[in-house]
Parts: sequence; C-alpha cells; structure tokens
Amino acid sequence: MTEHHFPVRIYYEDTDFSGNVYHAAYLKFFERGRTEFLRDEGIHHSELAEQGIAFAVRSMEIFYDGAAHIDDLLTVKTVVAAISGARLTLDQTILRGDTVLTRATVIVVAIKTSGGPARMPKIILERFKLE
Repeated sequence: MTEHHFPVRIYYEDTDFSGNVYHAAYLKFFERGRTEFLRDEGIHHSELAEQGIAFAVRSMEIFYDGAAHIDDLLTVKTVVAAISGARLTLDQTILRGDTVLTRATVIVVAIKTSGGPARMPKIILERFKLE
C-alpha cells in the first residue's frame, strides 16, 4: 500500500482567534493532499475533466486529535483504503512530526461534469487495485 506525503506550512490565515488552526482549514489540507497524491500518480483533474469526469466527496469522517499552530510544518499522509467501480476510499492523516493531529476517512465518487454519477475512471481502478 503506497503512502503519499505532502507538506503543508501553517500560515496566519489558517488560524482562528485562539491561535489554533481553524477546523475547516484541515479540509483544504486534506484536499491538497488528495490532489497531489493523484498528480504524483499521473492522474490530473484537468485531463479527467476533458473526458467529462470529475470527483466529488461523498462523505468524510474527521477526528481532531490535536491542534496545529502558526508556522508548524505538517505532513498530509494519504493511503488508498478501498476501491470499487464507483468509489475510492482514502485514509488521510495530518501529522506534525510523528504526532497525529487530524485523521479522516474520505469517500470520493466519480461524477459526469454534465451531471450524474459515473464509473470510476479505468486508470484509477488499475492504478490503485488492492490485492
């Protein structure tokens, strides 16, 4: 199982009045991690869009275990947990060093850019086929 690691630096704009990272900012970090994971596998959203395919987050379960702060350097770790003809399930973790700050399980589905569901693109099914 391939782990993808993506670095994220915390800026002032990511924090709230308490100096902690605002909870919704973690969603952006997870999204960037998923996008860069696919990009590093040679799968680009723009190319899929040209084929009339896009991804939508179907569900996300998030656990906030600790807080990140301004200037922290974090790592977003992404791993494929499951795949089917219609869904891609990813486990994502945001760490500061070895400390887990936030965990999420994300279910992504393929959709037609014209509207409606689509089958998961063949390149993704082949690339992330779990043994």
